[in-house]
Amino acid sequence: MSRVELTVNGRSVAREVEDRTLLVHFLREELGLTGTHVGCDTSQCGACVVHVDGRAVKSCTMLAVQASGSTVTTIEGLARGEELHPVQAAFREHHGLQCGFCTPGMIMAAIDMIERHDGQLDEKTVRHELEGNICRCTGYHNIVKAILAASDTMRGGMRAAAE
Repeated sequence: MSRVELTVNGRSVAREVEDRTLLVHFLREELGLTGTHVGCDTSQCGACVVHVDGRAVKSCTMLAVQASGSTVTTIEGLARGEELHPVQAAFREHHGLQCGFCTPGMIMAAIDMIERHDGQLDEKTVRHELEGNICRCTGYHNIVKAILAASDTMRGGMRAAAE
């Protein structure tokens, strides 16, 4: 057993966990944050993507003890009250989801993608970057549209912050 201490969605948490506990299971089972999904158990689908210290990570590939001392953001930590994060809002506006199972991981991956590319994205880049996230329902067209729209919105915010 190991002690895991981290900040999740702005809240400090500490638990004793088995050393083999994956971060995805820690989030879901220990903290009740079930927005992060387990889709494949092989790191292929991306349904488990969260941010660890600001970077997208497939939480099924990381042990909870490896995240100890880190700041973790899950899909539940994005909205500010009733105000959705721009990527969440764009997915809703552009119908970037159907069943919703992959959506949390897609949104978390999209935010990381937008931030790493400073909001300078095109369709080819978005499609390439999404290769680690599988959607079995939408065919990706509306997901790509949503990410590009959110990128434009966030880029406006990035410009305003820089000024």
